[in-house]
Amino acid sequence: MGISWQQLLIILLIALLIFGAKKLRNIGSDLGSAVRGFKKSMNEGEEEEDEEKRKSIKHGETDADFDSEDGARRPDRSHSRNDKDA
Repeated sequence: MGISWQQLLIILLIALLIFGAKKLRNIGSDLGSAVRGFKKSMNEGEEEEDEEKRKSIKHGETDADFDSEDGARRPDRSHSRNDKDA
């Protein structure tokens, strides 16, 4: 269903009356800065994940070497005590 352009115009006029033009401009600027900061943080997080994956591939690690929930490295169980008993 969504909001029509007439409804959006009415909402903007009410906001203009409540806050005033100067305050509304400041709110818009602050909101834009917040969105830019959020996008920048998301991109930095993705770059860190990509870098970690590249490092793990370079060292021969696979996704099976890591716990999927928290990304922590799983212990190497290839030389456990149970193998010696068998």
